[in-house]
Amino acid sequence: MKNINLIEDNINNLTGLWKTVGAPFLSYHKNETLEYCKIENSGWPNKLWFRSDISKKDLPDIIKTMQNNSGLVLPYWNIFGTKSYEILDAYGFEIKTEQVAMALKLDPKFTLEHNLTFKRVSTEQDAKIWTDLYPNAFGYVISKEILIQNHNDVHFYLVSLENQPIGTFMLFQTQNTIGIHGVGVIPEMRRKGFAEEIMKFALNLSIDLNANYALLQASVMGKDIYTRLGFEDLFVIKNYILKA
Repeated sequence: MKNINLIEDNINNLTGLWKTVGAPFLSYHKNETLEYCKIENSGWPNKLWFRSDISKKDLPDIIKTMQNNSGLVLPYWNIFGTKSYEILDAYGFEIKTEQVAMALKLDPKFTLEHNLTFKRVSTEQDAKIWTDLYPNAFGYVISKEILIQNHNDVHFYLVSLENQPIGTFMLFQTQNTIGIHGVGVIPEMRRKGFAEEIMKFALNLSIDLNANYALLQASVMGKDIYTRLGFEDLFVIKNYILKA
């Protein structure tokens, strides 16, 4: 599935999500070479990204922007076939995490176990529960204000088991594709099949929203689940930070 359109769709969905959530806070910025979004008092999205391949001449702008905006992460899309990430490796950057961009052609719906309940966040109270839960799964904070400002454009969902919140996810639609982001389950509820059940619900919801493809960026921990559900690899994302 090395489909150039799906690669582009994956990047557009991810960066579109960052731009959308940053806009209400005037936190999205763009110049001739790069774009970035840094939201104060939030650990996300806080990314700096490029539309084209990175070259050595871009380094001063990248370094200055990252030094002036602490906490920014630079995702490098490994799609150019140039190994230009070696420039970052050589000039004071280090890899924080790696992900795999993936895609799934949506067709039949998945059968659910119906042991979980799903609620779309629409109130400040729900937003607080969601943002209190999220760091337990991911280790960083998404501010409550992001959910309050963006709940119409981004579908934030709270997942519960027997009325106890245990997980999160979000959907972001770009044309006929849907990005599934922030799928997390609190540590004490892992290894019980809940993450897979959340994904099946999210995929069924994507079908209801008339999407043709579901897109995501998988961590090492989550990739096996997505592969089992039929997702195929598109490209690797190397997430860089400046060395301290």
